[in-house]
Amino acid sequence: MDRPEEGIELLLRPDLTLPWSAEAESIHHLDRTMLEREGREPAAAMAALDAWLAGVVPAGSRPVFVALNAPFDWMFLADAFWRHLGRNPFGVSALDIKALYLGRHLGEVPAWSDTKRLQMLRRYPVDLPHTHHALDDAREQASLCRALVEAGRRGL
Repeated sequence: MDRPEEGIELLLRPDLTLPWSAEAESIHHLDRTMLEREGREPAAAMAALDAWLAGVVPAGSRPVFVALNAPFDWMFLADAFWRHLGRNPFGVSALDIKALYLGRHLGEVPAWSDTKRLQMLRRYPVDLPHTHHALDDAREQASLCRALVEAGRRGL
C-alpha cells in the first residue's frame, strides 16, 4: 500500500473445464484466447506471487491483504494459495477499505451501500485512471487507502 511502484500483475490461464463469462469479460477486457496463450498456470502464478511477497514484505512481518471489498477478493486468493501452495501467506490478515471508510465516517455514511468506490473517491479524490486492469486498480485502491489513513492521522 505504501509503495505502489512495487506492484505485480499476474495473468492466469483460464480453466478450460469452466464456462467463460462474457459479462465478466466486458468488465476486465481480458480475451480468453489471449489468457490461454499468455496466462500462467494457477500454481505458477501463486508461487510467483508468494515469491514477490517474500521480496517486498519486511523480514519478520506478515503481509496484509488490502483491497476494496477485501472479503470478496481475499476468498479467491486464499483458496488459490491453499489449493496450489498448501498455505496462505496472508493468513487471515486482510484490511477492507470499505470497512475502514465506513468506520472513519460512521456518523456521516448511513449505510454499507454508501461505501461504493465512487462515493469514497468524491471524499478522497485519487488522480489515477480506473482501467479495470488489476495493477492499475490496486494502485488506485492503495492511494485511496493511504488518503483515508492520512486523514485519520490528521484527525479530519
